Amino acid sequence: MSLNFTDSLSLPCGATIPNRFAKAAMTEGLASADGIPGIALETLYGIWSDGGSGMLLSGNIQIDRDHLERPGNVVIDSPPNAEMHAALSRWATAATRNGNHFWAQISHAGRQTQKIINPNPKAPSAVKLGLPGGQFGEPVALTIPEIEDIVRRFTVCAVAVKDAGFTGVQLHAAHGYLLSQFLSPRSNQRTDDYGGSLANRARALLDSVAAVRAAVGPDFPVAVKLNSADFQKGGFGFEESLQVVAWLEQAGVDLIEISGGTYEQPKLLGLEGMEAEEKQEVAESTMVREAYFVDFALAMRKHISVPLMVTGGFRQSLAMQQALDSGGADLIGLGRPMCVMTDAPNQLINGLAELPRYENALSLFPSWLGFLQRWKPLRALAGFATQYWFYSQIDAIGRTGSANPSLSVLGATQQTMALQKKLTAK
Repeated sequence: MSLNFTDSLSLPCGATIPNRFAKAAMTEGLASADGIPGIALETLYGIWSDGGSGMLLSGNIQIDRDHLERPGNVVIDSPPNAEMHAALSRWATAATRNGNHFWAQISHAGRQTQKIINPNPKAPSAVKLGLPGGQFGEPVALTIPEIEDIVRRFTVCAVAVKDAGFTGVQLHAAHGYLLSQFLSPRSNQRTDDYGGSLANRARALLDSVAAVRAAVGPDFPVAVKLNSADFQKGGFGFEESLQVVAWLEQAGVDLIEISGGTYEQPKLLGLEGMEAEEKQEVAESTMVREAYFVDFALAMRKHISVPLMVTGGFRQSLAMQQALDSGGADLIGLGRPMCVMTDAPNQLINGLAELPRYENALSLFPSWLGFLQRWKPLRALAGFATQYWFYSQIDAIGRTGSANPSLSVLGATQQTMALQKKLTAK
């Protein structure tokens, strides 16, 4: 059956998303040093709401201020006071002003917490990130009471955003953050009830989903972002992901977003990691080859009926249409293009054939120094510098109302690092 981009999507809980586009979660870094959302986030999400997405996902809202993904994250690690509740409510009002959904992505960074925030972050096991540069500290293994407290924190955050007017939540269990760390045998080397077998490694995620569902009720959308695979040797693989999505369907989730990769293997950004990518056994479709994870979603569709969202790499309208028509995606996630073209969903609905590929024009090194990128550490550095350029576009929209595409990659990197230093200054 052929679908239109304007077709609504009905979720198992009874909620309806008005079209097939979602603004994917992207870190904003626009909250105060105390983790309170302000006018910049209201401006940003109001503009994105006007852009035509059926659903907007927030960037990481952290459940522990000692485990941020980056400085400037929104933090809800206790029941909000009146000031925080009012700030969340203003944000939700702006982000839903066009009649769309606005869901909170709630998360805990675990060992992917920068050293400037916490030199000894908590993680499933004391396994340090395998990245150069010393940006991340030495993790400490969580105790069982601490894991149980993290489950409680997910519910506190979910209830807080629901009370403030958000229309759904997504638990972040991808990209190497804490719940994803539990799933991976590389980062989870526990021998208790939270380690070893897949059922044990999935326990923290499934307990969190169950607790959130009980707290928000049956009619409120609860979603999960999950890796199709970590693409690392000895990591969380596709066959395990298939089993976890089946468990999530049994747990009553309303939407699963399929992604992949970690900081060590940044497949989500279309970048190479520090080690060879671990290939996964999944059939390749005949669709337009641009979306990173649509074939994994197609394979999952054979086993589950829960709606799937696919994010990563979509630029051509034809590829998006094929993903919807094939059943590989029920919802198309758009990320980087919306950092400049904030009305990309409306443009696609009105017939735009292809979104701009801003990455093609960005390089940390002049062409005559391009040979330096053959060295993997510098290639990784260049990739993250490109990511800082997109951070800066989000920052510009929130603070000024429009993007700044003329900004250089070097300028964006300097700007991002200065802002992080300001937010972490004691």
